[in-house]
Amino acid sequence: MTSNFIDYVKICGRSGAGGAGSSHFRREKHVALGGPDGGDGGRGGHVVLRGNAQHWTLLHLKYQKHVIASAGKGGEGGNRTGAQGNDVILEVPLGTVAKNAETGEIVVEITEDGQQAVLVPGGRGGLGNEHFKNPVNQAPRHAQPGEPGREQWYVLELKVLADVGLVGFPNAGKSTLLSVLSAARPEIADYPFTTLTPNLGVVSYRDYRSFVMADIPGIIEGAAEGKGLGLRFLRHIERNSILLFLIPATTEDAGHEYRVLLNELGKYNPALLDKQRLLAVSKADLLDDEGRRQLETQLPVGVPHLFVSAVAQQGLEALKDVIWNELNRPVVPAANEYQ
Repeated sequence: MTSNFIDYVKICGRSGAGGAGSSHFRREKHVALGGPDGGDGGRGGHVVLRGNAQHWTLLHLKYQKHVIASAGKGGEGGNRTGAQGNDVILEVPLGTVAKNAETGEIVVEITEDGQQAVLVPGGRGGLGNEHFKNPVNQAPRHAQPGEPGREQWYVLELKVLADVGLVGFPNAGKSTLLSVLSAARPEIADYPFTTLTPNLGVVSYRDYRSFVMADIPGIIEGAAEGKGLGLRFLRHIERNSILLFLIPATTEDAGHEYRVLLNELGKYNPALLDKQRLLAVSKADLLDDEGRRQLETQLPVGVPHLFVSAVAQQGLEALKDVIWNELNRPVVPAANEYQ
């Protein structure tokens, strides 16, 4: 089955050329020597990115490899400026990053609804001959040509925007938790890599408040080097305000699992280690009191943790309380604990 979630496209943007300036002279019946009155050429069309909160994927751009704006019109007599070329506006989801395909340099990031940024500027229109008159040359026949348009390949990458990102190994219960806390319906099954694309869900909180949670495809050891789903999903974690680590109660060594997850995030982008972190032990309904006490000794110091069960509906309200309080307190960089 082909996924409709597309978070990477490569496009060629070509802006329009500017129109030529006009070399024209005023000609009227009762004016013997009319001066220059050539108008300027119109600028070429831009290629523009615009944020659209209604888009969640780059699917609509997947097969649009070449984006071409129209050229500006030439100037005319009577100091009439030529019409501008039509801009091409590409609607993109929030969190889209545009990079130069050759250098990898980030050109622009779209993070707000309605935000516009010129990706490929159109060529400037040429000046008409009216601009070149002077006391020495009062009848210039020279006018500027318009600037040519530009052409450049770009990579558009989507980094999911969410308040909370779920981080964990495959089969940690992330999709189940998201489906219970929100109206999202991700695919859920008892095998690794059920989730192949990020899923977003809006979690309702008290007094009609809410926050957005993202189910990120599971991490495996070596993900930062491209193993498993590798770099396809790690970039989606970059924009999450809080990282919620999910470790199942059935794991043999919760501390080791947490350190592996943290290590992969740090190798991909050290800045991720500065994000606020929470830890939830999923499938907690499988633990008795002694099992909880034993597992707690393996958990990292300094990271708030809770025991939850999506299936048994245990600890979910407390988890939402902790998340909400974390989202609304001043950001303090987390300690890089690896114990």
